[in-house]
Amino acid sequence: MSAEEPLIRVVRGVPTAEELAALVGAIVVRSRPATAPAPATTSAWARSGRPAGSGGWRAAGLPR
Repeated sequence: MSAEEPLIRVVRGVPTAEELAALVGAIVVRSRPATAPAPATTSAWARSGRPAGSGGWRAAGLPR
């Protein structure tokens, strides 16, 4: 593709400036790489079954 060749060409119709801006905006959004999803947080229900403190499960079964 040469430097003078347009990236987008209207083949049919006469789009308004707003329609062209909407098209370019949609193309820009679609061409961005998807962001990585945020790491899932552990629910309160799952955390309630885990012993806290040092030793974890090992310490949970020991007498206090």
